[in-house]
Amino acid sequence: MVEIAGKTVLVTGANRGIGRALVDEAVSRGAARVYAASRTPLGYSGPAITPLTLDVTDAEQIRTAADAVESLDILVNNAGIAAYDDLTDRAVIDRHLAVNVFGLYDVTRAFLPLLTRTGGAVVNNLSVNAFAPLPLIPAYSISKAAAFSLTQSWRSILARQGVRVHAVLTGIVDTDMSRGVDLPKAAPESVARSVFDGVEKGEDDIFPDPMAATQAESWLGGAAKELERQYAAVAEGVWRQG
Repeated sequence: MVEIAGKTVLVTGANRGIGRALVDEAVSRGAARVYAASRTPLGYSGPAITPLTLDVTDAEQIRTAADAVESLDILVNNAGIAAYDDLTDRAVIDRHLAVNVFGLYDVTRAFLPLLTRTGGAVVNNLSVNAFAPLPLIPAYSISKAAAFSLTQSWRSILARQGVRVHAVLTGIVDTDMSRGVDLPKAAPESVARSVFDGVEKGEDDIFPDPMAATQAESWLGGAAKELERQYAAVAEGVWRQG
């Protein structure tokens, strides 16, 4: 398990919504340093917070950010986009994959040497849309399903390097992304608390809000999760032989 107190945390997409709440929550739990990373760092102050310019689709900015961070215990991949679409424009899908999948991938790869050094953790903010698509935002749902599969694969692969990988499967949260959705929404602050509770408890899959929690039991005790465990065991056996 990884406690937040005394640790160094980096949060992408930190300028608003869940990202901003995660920064504030990490500070309240006693993090020694919190890097608040976003395309345009705004409105942060305090001795524990370091703003960091980071567009997760910009390879040069990723390299610069990784060079600026000397040590890291917890990387929270929170940056993401969600746009309404009807799958008629391939460019919309490409954009969601660029940010929500390949951005997450590139940022994690860049900071992995630091996380390996500290035996740290990767926390990927995903969505219950990874389980079932919301047809109003299908490109987003596609990207979150892909990011979840990436997270599950990394969970086994990076465990060999002493790095934990957590999937955060959020429901509808009261942020700019969900402004047009007329359904009950969780507060970003409560989601941030649940995310770090899950990290500190060592939960692989974190369901941080009431809507997400309705999926937790069926997922954690279901056939798909059991298949993930079986595949992880198969991979481990192959790696040991190799």
